[in-house]
Amino acid sequence: MKRLAMALLIMLIVGAQVFAGGGNDKGAAAGRPTEITVEVFDRGTDGGKSNPIDNNWTKWIQEKLLKDENIKVTFVPVPRSEEIPGLNNLMAAGTAPDICFTYTIDVVTGYAAQGGLFDMGPYTDTLLKDLNAFLGPDPALPGKDLIRRYEERGTGKLYSIPARRVDTASTITFMRKDWLDKLGLAPPKTTQEFYNALAAFKDKDPGNVGKNRVIPFAMMTSDSPAAGIITNSFIDPNVSRKDRWVNGNILLPGLKEGFRFLNKMYNEGLIDRDFPLYNNSADWYNLIKSGVVGSFTDLWQRPISQDNRVAALLKENIPGAEFIAIDPFQNAKGVTAKSSYDVTGVFFMIPKASKNPEAAMRYLNWLAKFENYNFLQIGPEGIVHDVVDGLPKVKPATGGWIQNVANNMDYTLPINGLDLGDADKNARVFIFSYPDASPEWIVNAHALAMKNASPDPFVPVTITSAQRYAQVLADKTKILVATSITASPANFDRVYDAAIADYLASGYQEIVNERKAKYIE
Repeated sequence: MKRLAMALLIMLIVGAQVFAGGGNDKGAAAGRPTEITVEVFDRGTDGGKSNPIDNNWTKWIQEKLLKDENIKVTFVPVPRSEEIPGLNNLMAAGTAPDICFTYTIDVVTGYAAQGGLFDMGPYTDTLLKDLNAFLGPDPALPGKDLIRRYEERGTGKLYSIPARRVDTASTITFMRKDWLDKLGLAPPKTTQEFYNALAAFKDKDPGNVGKNRVIPFAMMTSDSPAAGIITNSFIDPNVSRKDRWVNGNILLPGLKEGFRFLNKMYNEGLIDRDFPLYNNSADWYNLIKSGVVGSFTDLWQRPISQDNRVAALLKENIPGAEFIAIDPFQNAKGVTAKSSYDVTGVFFMIPKASKNPEAAMRYLNWLAKFENYNFLQIGPEGIVHDVVDGLPKVKPATGGWIQNVANNMDYTLPINGLDLGDADKNARVFIFSYPDASPEWIVNAHALAMKNASPDPFVPVTITSAQRYAQVLADKTKILVATSITASPANFDRVYDAAIADYLASGYQEIVNERKAKYIE
C-alpha cells in the first residue's frame, strides 16, 4: 500500500509540473499524441479559395506540430460571415474548439463573465514563454506586457490574449508635388508653411484648373478623410495620460484652436466649400482624381491602394500629377505627433470545457516561433513567393497552397500582418503590395505615418455607456465638424461651444463620468 501511495504521489507531482511549468509532456512523454481542436474561419471556396480545414497549410501544421510537440490538431470551421453566432452556438453546446478566436473583445468579456474560459494567467512565463516574448511590451500600457493586456483586475486571471498587429501606421497628409515644384516651394515642414502653400495654390492656380475650381485642401466630415491630424496638433502636449483617456481628444485644451484654424482656412477659400455634403467617399476620391485638389489627409496607403487607385488615375487624367506624403503639423513642443493604430489584432482564448488546455497553450506558443509563422505567412519559395532584393514577393499560388486570406492570418493566430523578423524589412516589403507607386514613395509615406506616432491611451475596462451612445455621437461629430468649420469667424466661438454642449448632452458626459469612475493607473 505504501508503494502504491508513493507511486500515486509521484504521478500527481509529475503531472502538476508538466501542466504548470514545463510544457514538456510532448503527449505523455512522446507516447500517444495529445489531441486538440482549433477554430479556423471558413471563407467559402468561391474565387479560388481552398478548403480551410484540408489544404497544404493545414497538413504542414499537422505534420510539423506532431513532430515538434507530439500534438495532433484538427481544425474546426466557423463561417466568417457568422463568426459570433457560430462561436456562441459552439460555446453554449460545450463543443467549442480548444482554441477559439474573435475580433470582438466584448464577446470574450461575455464568455469570461459566465465562467466559460480557461485562465492562462499562470502560464505566460512557462508554457507561453515564446508567445510572451513575441508579443513584447504593450505600447498603450507602459510597463506592461501585451500578453497581459486583458488580465482581470485584482486577480490577474487571463482569459484572452491579443494577436500583435505588425503595421500600426495610420494617417498622413498628402500634397501635390507638381504644384509645389511649379511654384518653387519645398514640401511644408510646419503648419504655417502648409497654410502658405495652400494660399499659393488658391492664388496662383499652378494646376491651371481655373481659380474658381481649385481646391487647396479637400476633406470630409467622416473619420479618415477628415482633418484630425491637423486639429489634434493644437492639443496641449502636456495633457496627462489620464485626461486623454477620460476626456477623449474632443474635450482637451487646444482642440478648439485647431478647429479655429480650419475655420480660418474655410473662410479664406482654402477648404472645399462642399465638404459637408460628401457622404460618399467614392465621389470624394473622384474629386481628387480629377486633378483639382492640392492636399488631403487619409490613411498612408490609400492613394496607392488598388481599391481606389487615386494616384494612378490622377496621373492618367493629369500627366505628371503626383501626391507626396508630408508631415508638417507640429505641436507646441515642435513634434509632429500623430495617432497610430492599436497594436492588438484578433483575440484568442481557450474554453473552460477544453480537455487539453496545456496542449492548446503549447500550440499557441509553437505558432509564435519565427520558423513556424514565417513559413505559414510566405510558404515555400518558388511556389508561394519569390525572393526579390532580399524580400519575399508573394505570387499567385494554386491548389493546396492558396492562401484564403493575406499572410494566412487565419492560421497564424498570434500575428496580424506580415512579420519578417526585422522592422526595416517589414516596412520595405510593402513595395510589392502597391504597384502604382515607387518603392521610395511607399517607404517615405509609411515612415512619415510612423514618425512620432503612438496609440491612444488604453485602460482595460468596459465602458458600457460608450456602446450605448456610439451611433448618436458619431452623427454629432459630423455636425460639430461641419458647423464649426463653416461658421463665420465672428460666430465660430458660439457655434463651436454650442456643438460641444450638445455633444456632452447627447451622452458623452455620461461616458466621461463612467471613465472617471473606472480609470485605473
